[in-house]
Amino acid sequence: MVTVRWWWVRHAPVPCPIGRIHGNLDVACDTSDEQDFQHLMHSLPQNPVLIESGLLRCRQTTGALEKAGLTLPPPIIEPLFQEQDFGRWQGRSWTDLESTKDPDLKGFWQDPAYAVPPGGESFATQVARVADAIDRHARLNDGRDILAIAHAGTIRAALAHALGIDPARALSLAIAPLSLTRIDAVSQGWRVECVNRLPG
Repeated sequence: MVTVRWWWVRHAPVPCPIGRIHGNLDVACDTSDEQDFQHLMHSLPQNPVLIESGLLRCRQTTGALEKAGLTLPPPIIEPLFQEQDFGRWQGRSWTDLESTKDPDLKGFWQDPAYAVPPGGESFATQVARVADAIDRHARLNDGRDILAIAHAGTIRAALAHALGIDPARALSLAIAPLSLTRIDAVSQGWRVECVNRLPG
């Protein structure tokens, strides 16, 4: 028996040709591809519980879905669904960190799930905070559809929680912009319906 249906959507792409690390910085996304939003809208339930991370790129994605015709209530803002905090690396690119020989980078790549970027948090910490928020919202919305507009790391964290896998394994999951990941809370645990399904 399904108790809560989670519809996870990663926000629209953030234009950045040099591949900056955005983390939980509040940056804008590109919502110009109306066809993608039309396709995605038809895959989502009307009038679900809506949860956003509170960052601009999620709010813009919600607005584009509404413009495409999806009926949505006012969002619940859940800061625990924000992207991983990469600390002082945010706003820089991985190439820049490599070229400047950042002293913390080698240790990070040796254990990217558990290493803590300077001034930030580990992915394992993100998994724990996302799991706490998922369980809380599931208790409050039994029997409902929940549409969560969030980030790649957040959705990987949700999958780690649902599948009971180590954070290191969850990092191998591809979560593309505007992809849909569906995870149902069922009476015996969790059921994964789809992962990283692209519009169209």
